[in-house]
Amino acid sequence: MIGKILKKLASLIVILIILSFLVFGLMDLAPGDPAERKLSEQGIAISREVLEAERAKMGLDKPFFVRYGEWFSGIIRGDFGDSYKDDMPVGPKLAAGLKNTLILTVSSLLAALVIAFPLSVISAFRKNGIIDHIVRVLSFIGNSLPNFLISILLMYFLCIKLNLFPIIAKGTVEGLLLPVLSLSIPMAGRFIRQMRAEILDQLKEDYVSGMQGRGVKQGFIVMNVLWNSLGHIFTIIALQIGSLMGGSVVIETIFRWPGIGKLVMDSITARDYPVILGFVIILGVIYVVINQLSDILHHVLDPRTTL
Repeated sequence: MIGKILKKLASLIVILIILSFLVFGLMDLAPGDPAERKLSEQGIAISREVLEAERAKMGLDKPFFVRYGEWFSGIIRGDFGDSYKDDMPVGPKLAAGLKNTLILTVSSLLAALVIAFPLSVISAFRKNGIIDHIVRVLSFIGNSLPNFLISILLMYFLCIKLNLFPIIAKGTVEGLLLPVLSLSIPMAGRFIRQMRAEILDQLKEDYVSGMQGRGVKQGFIVMNVLWNSLGHIFTIIALQIGSLMGGSVVIETIFRWPGIGKLVMDSITARDYPVILGFVIILGVIYVVINQLSDILHHVLDPRTTL
């Protein structure tokens, strides 16, 4: 078990190295010159000498592999470099917004689970009934709607028409509700469909037929089915973390939630590559670590699965 976990950790490190190299390479291939844009925004007359001096100051005159090595070694030390836009350290910028982004994503995940878990259980144990059909239709609709469209609809009806919530979130608990709904509704739709399918697979197993044949109470059967489904359910949840973090960037921008989203969107517009790189690396680390932990937890809950 320990040996398998160590192998998982080793593969995690390799994946992150490959991810960092690919992302850095893509940023390097992106059109435009960050030094030229920075000088233009500062209102400095751009000449060849001034541009070359600025590129040297930003380290853009060095070969690709040298720049990647310096950047990656800094990442290992926790140094994400300096912003191209204002020469400020990237790490504190990302940390300031990351806390609010995590609050939004964790709240959305919990809200999606609160909605999806009971509905998926009821739907599976009442297969082809009226409730099952209603839940399946609602989950299909929720899964089909993109979160940015849901956010616009919620903003129009609840903020503008009914004036129940503030349009701009401003980091308050009241302002958190609509961004959470915008992210959790589509995710709950996906969770319901996937969890329902997993529970139905468990209901086809021989142990369920055996318990029913022995007259075991329905509540005990439900508990056993849910326990045996937990491993796959944790995997389903883990696979949604990346899309949730990525989707939160758009929702934060729409509702002006003070997370990392606005910083990233502004950085994309300004070609502030160190900030974009830092965000992608943090997102990649979170996604890979959670998925690896999910695999380990799945193996602990069901030793028949392989790591």
